[in-house]
Amino acid sequence: MSDRDERPQPSGRIRLVLAEDSLLLREGLVRLFDEAGFETAAAYGDADALLSDIAAVRPDVAVLDVRMPPTFRDEGVRAALELRRRHPDIGILLLSQYVEETYAVELLAAGDGGIGYLLKDRLASLDELQDAVTRIAGGGTVLDEQVVRHLLGRRRDPLATLTARERDVISLMAEGRTNAGIAAQLVVGTGAVEKHVSSIFSKLELDDSGTDHRRVLAVLAWLRAS
Repeated sequence: MSDRDERPQPSGRIRLVLAEDSLLLREGLVRLFDEAGFETAAAYGDADALLSDIAAVRPDVAVLDVRMPPTFRDEGVRAALELRRRHPDIGILLLSQYVEETYAVELLAAGDGGIGYLLKDRLASLDELQDAVTRIAGGGTVLDEQVVRHLLGRRRDPLATLTARERDVISLMAEGRTNAGIAAQLVVGTGAVEKHVSSIFSKLELDDSGTDHRRVLAVLAWLRAS
């Protein structure tokens, strides 16, 4: 596969573009996305190539490795932020070998949806991959549960007013789960989850302004607290 591998665009399938510097991993990801039912419209060896073509290819979701040439530090996340600035309608999925705390928080800082952060070694499950990409394409936020646990585990617990159940709820919110999804995970009614979410917003003083994404702001307050 070349650094830029364009394919037909069948209707009804979520279309992806991929930036990954490793040829073998790039080919493997394309096959994995195909098995998961997605169409990889183009694949690139670096983030700059993806950015230069993005307006012409117009995918539903852009998938980027966090560390790519030339410095192998933060090219992927910087490209993701630029992509969000230019094309806010395109979903973004960042992949990383390790938990990059700064990147996970920065990715969510704008309060917009259509964002995801997954660890590469968690991509073996087609069901999880299908769920994540579909939710991102639909405007949802997806964080790998290991990323969430790592970020929460590195912080003291300053939000002492939250009950144990509210902590469960906000942790699942941090994974991008809807109220219905949280209810299913906790085996409670959706109404109970709605009450917990409202209580969390109240305790964190997140008023309904009509413009801010309170769920994301609540998660950021939880992750950033020290």
